[in-house]
Amino acid sequence: MGVRHFLTLTDLTSAELRALLARAVELKVRHAAGQLYEPLKNRVLGMIFEKSSTRTRVSFEAAMTQFGGHAIFLSPRDSQLGRGEPVEDTARVLSRMVDCVMIRTYEHEKAERFAAHSGVPVINALTDRFHPCQLLADVQTYLEHRGEIRGRTVVWLGDGNNMCHSYLHAAGRFDFELRVACPEGFDPDPRILAGAGAHARVVRDPLQAASGADLVVTDVWASMGQEEEHLARARAFEPYRVTPEIMARAKPDALFMHCLPAHRGEEVAAEVIDGPQSVVWDEAENRLHSQKALLEFLLCAH
Repeated sequence: MGVRHFLTLTDLTSAELRALLARAVELKVRHAAGQLYEPLKNRVLGMIFEKSSTRTRVSFEAAMTQFGGHAIFLSPRDSQLGRGEPVEDTARVLSRMVDCVMIRTYEHEKAERFAAHSGVPVINALTDRFHPCQLLADVQTYLEHRGEIRGRTVVWLGDGNNMCHSYLHAAGRFDFELRVACPEGFDPDPRILAGAGAHARVVRDPLQAASGADLVVTDVWASMGQEEEHLARARAFEPYRVTPEIMARAKPDALFMHCLPAHRGEEVAAEVIDGPQSVVWDEAENRLHSQKALLEFLLCAH
């Protein structure tokens, strides 16, 4: 089999994703027990960051270190990508020197071009279209707290952004119902929504969307690069704030997730994110464990 990439959740089958997350849980337990496991000894991950990061950088660097490997951080300031070298040329060169590449960039098309010219696996660590690594962590977190997400109801409140797009992919891959609660003008890409088929629908009323939900998820109202739109977005998204009232409409044992960083008092009330239904800290930690399982899958399983 040729090189496998992870640019969206659809690059892996449902069975592969479920096995990967079961493995992530196992790796987490082994790490907590202090068991040394270094399947990537002397292997190198190249990390290209065109957008800033806390959780993504630390989780991937820690993953490679714990696996016995090494990670190299590259920002536009540190590489020729920032000086106009074609993405295709960087991909050809870098993939001859490292074993895997993680890229966090703006245009999803850039990640696709990089992967098309790379001789090693490429991982999408966030683009303007998708954030699949975060979905691995989210579904792992649900699995640990409530069991299989299959057949459950998830509500997404807020912008139809890259996270929403990856949730649409996840609904199909993991077989759950997704209700996207967003104001008009901020819908997800209609093609991605259509691709989810019967697994997803848009519901304008946030209280109706949250009714009987097993999981409530949100994200910031203005992502990186959208700060100048903040006031207009705040007005549009005000009814979609995750409040105790929203959570009360969900099931009593519903969980709350947020990919972080969060703005308390904007997209989520402090009482919710800091409350007993919130699992955001487990969710953040699981970026490490699910990405270790992903690296093992891409570099050791084929």
